[in-house]
Amino acid sequence: MKGRREEMIRPQVHAILQNAFNVSEIHSEYGMTELLSRLTQKEKEYFNCPPWMKVLVRDDEDPLEIRIPYPGKVAYVSGAINIIDLANIYSCSFIATDDAGKIYNDGSFEVLGRMDNSDLRGCSLLYI
Repeated sequence: MKGRREEMIRPQVHAILQNAFNVSEIHSEYGMTELLSRLTQKEKEYFNCPPWMKVLVRDDEDPLEIRIPYPGKVAYVSGAINIIDLANIYSCSFIATDDAGKIYNDGSFEVLGRMDNSDLRGCSLLYI
């Protein structure tokens, strides 16, 4: 909603869309203008990166601290999302976002939303 109305969480938005279009599943996409790669998430699954892309999470207080889940010890880690997209061969391949997320031991991840007090950005801010 990017500050224009009450924020809704993904399950709320999906329920509204499922009702409106009479469908049983809604899929999500994650990507941004700066990146060539786009990720698709099926209902009740997490995002998975192609081999040329990696998502990491950093501590939201210390941008140099990358958090890594350790199999058998920690099921997931959470923080702010960093993206490495090697499809961006002639442009920026590394992006630090203000999106909050979790990365699981198998490398899959979920986007939880925007970090608190982050700048409003994105294509949906276009005024017509």
